[in-house]
Amino acid sequence: MTAVPNRTAPETLEQLVMTRHVLVAVGAGGVGKTTTAAALGVAAAARGRRVLCLTIDPARRLAESLGLERMSSDEQAVAPELFARAGLPMTGALSAMMLDTKRTFDELILKYSSSPERARKLLDNKLYGYVSASLAGTQEYMAMEKLVAVQRDPRFDLIILDTPPTANALDFLDAPGRMVEALDSAAIRWFLQAFQSTGKVSFNLLARSAALVLRGLGRITGAGFLAAMAEFITEMNDLFGGFRQRAQMVESALRSPDVSFVLVTSPEPMSLEEVVFFSERLQAASMPRGAFVVNRYRQVPSLPSGSSPPTERDASEAIAARGLPLGADGAARVLQAYADAVRLAALDEHHVSNLRGRSGGEVPIVRVPELASDVHDLKNLGAISDMLMRGGI
Repeated sequence: MTAVPNRTAPETLEQLVMTRHVLVAVGAGGVGKTTTAAALGVAAAARGRRVLCLTIDPARRLAESLGLERMSSDEQAVAPELFARAGLPMTGALSAMMLDTKRTFDELILKYSSSPERARKLLDNKLYGYVSASLAGTQEYMAMEKLVAVQRDPRFDLIILDTPPTANALDFLDAPGRMVEALDSAAIRWFLQAFQSTGKVSFNLLARSAALVLRGLGRITGAGFLAAMAEFITEMNDLFGGFRQRAQMVESALRSPDVSFVLVTSPEPMSLEEVVFFSERLQAASMPRGAFVVNRYRQVPSLPSGSSPPTERDASEAIAARGLPLGADGAARVLQAYADAVRLAALDEHHVSNLRGRSGGEVPIVRVPELASDVHDLKNLGAISDMLMRGGI
């Protein structure tokens, strides 16, 4: 007789909130990822954990819902009296912080430069100002850098990272490796050869083809720009060892058993496709998938227990009872709206069932219903946090 393997049930979202040191919220833009991250922070603080919620460019209404005038790159504590005023328990603590990409990059430069003088030389470089704030992938990488920095802060039991919205999951997962590749590319080596100890661009050591390319670039952009670029690359190369070490630390941090990813989506097919792709990338990279959160899930309108579907007479009586000015065809329009709501709810359930099948049933799915309005205060955020901790609807 073949023994049946003992499969361990996946942890609930509440268990993840209470046992992990880092939760990383990932997903496309516009699916409620930032709100979900904040709600998880509220849930953990209410249950006694000391929480830091690190967000990426949050909407102003989220700051207001936490009682903050605005988010900043300095951590700000959410006042306990705000929890009490909203009728929410808080036996822990909640702080919030917004990622400042350039400030995080500056801190790395100061830490890993061989001398304060070389650090200042790089920080004052015009190209560095662009790269540190605008280069593709920098924000994703610096989000992870900030995570590593605060992960070791003994003041916090739980760090919740709200990642940048991305159209491609690879942007976030591969950011550390791509930063190292960029610093060790053939183009970088070209400039290091050309920029000699004199501090001037020289083409004497380059292959003829490379020298022609750089001379052509100099004619287009001006020798001053080319010199600034060479100086920037030379100073960045001074930091290469530190960046390589740091990138390895970032990648290791993502695979730690103390870390779990919360994949946030809506029931729309395109959002679900993206979150499935992200889930598969996490699984392939041996990074822990904690839970799916499906926001704006539409439910079939509730009816009294044992009732049959509404008739036109039911609709007419309901319209009359509420004094609604819907006109002669009001009953028919109400019935059509009900039928549309049932159809859309069935479609959402179909899409979520498909998500369950494609994930192999190994990751819990938490459905959060579509709300009548945006989250605008701590009380509403608390209601969402309770729903998440209950496992959704």
